[in-house]
Amino acid sequence: MKPARIIVLIIAIAAGGIAALLAGRSEAPPPAPAPVAQIETVEVLIAGNDIGLGSTVSSQDLRWQTWPADSASSHFIRRGNNPDAINQLAGSITRQSFANGEPIREAKLIKAKGSGYMAAILPKGKRAIAIDITPDTSAAGFILPNDHVDVILSRRDNKDADKAAGADTHTGEIILSNIRVLAIDQTVEDKNGQRVVVGKTATLELSPQQSEMLARAKLMGVLTMSLRSIVDFDGANDEDSNTEARRNINVVRFGVSATTSK
Repeated sequence: MKPARIIVLIIAIAAGGIAALLAGRSEAPPPAPAPVAQIETVEVLIAGNDIGLGSTVSSQDLRWQTWPADSASSHFIRRGNNPDAINQLAGSITRQSFANGEPIREAKLIKAKGSGYMAAILPKGKRAIAIDITPDTSAAGFILPNDHVDVILSRRDNKDADKAAGADTHTGEIILSNIRVLAIDQTVEDKNGQRVVVGKTATLELSPQQSEMLARAKLMGVLTMSLRSIVDFDGANDEDSNTEARRNINVVRFGVSATTSK
């Protein structure tokens, strides 16, 4: 090979190497990977399946679930605070229903201690008493558990003057106001998605004195439950308010003009 060609070849190789070196230096280094944010988590107790109102909770109904710490309410049961919560809560009765995956809250559970659901959910000092109902005396079946009602006593009032006049006198009187309905027959489910329930008995939450009053009223005439608006649920339910309510009597005279007395 001629010396001139050798020199040209060397120059070409050198130029290519220099070009490759310059090209490599011009490329920017790859960016460093962004740091991954570390989310603090806790384990909270949740429902492993749907649990209905009034159900007895078993250990198979509960499980631990990883949960973002920032969104974990203080009412949630955390494994770090109570690692044996599943065994401790087994056998409890639900005051409200739980959906699958919903965090468990102790406020929605109660320990029955061998008693049934109704005895477990009754507040201290309260009694459960049942009355017979029909669609006509229970707002056509639209009264559901946890609604509040007024109880009206309708009865025939036989007076000598009315008998002489040949007219029947009937009275309608609110004897109990703002009373909580515990159950319709055996229905104690939540309202959400609940269909209309037409039962034969309604179980009411009363004080001992109210229970006595209702037992006497059953023998006197027909009892009707009047459904209260949900915005009226917070009204007073005590002996004074119900005593005052009993003073309002609507008198209906058949064949004679209607009158109202207090």
